[in-house]
Amino acid sequence: MEKAEIINKINDFLIDEFEVEETELQPDANLKEALDLDSLDYVDLVVAVESNFGVKLIGEDFVNIKTLEDFYTLIDQKVNA
Repeated sequence: MEKAEIINKINDFLIDEFEVEETELQPDANLKEALDLDSLDYVDLVVAVESNFGVKLIGEDFVNIKTLEDFYTLIDQKVNA
């Protein structure tokens, strides 16, 4: 799966399931602030990734994730591993 396709799919479920405004989805946006995530939202995010991409995420995967671009790259690496 190409990274552009991954980004589009991630953006689609962020808009649909997390009610994020499309204008907030900038690659350099802070993931937590742009998505206004609390700890329960992270659980929902992990479930959404697993159901959309078939990959598992663990807490340690998020240690170095600051921006949406970091998140896109993480999912790209997991999907294409």
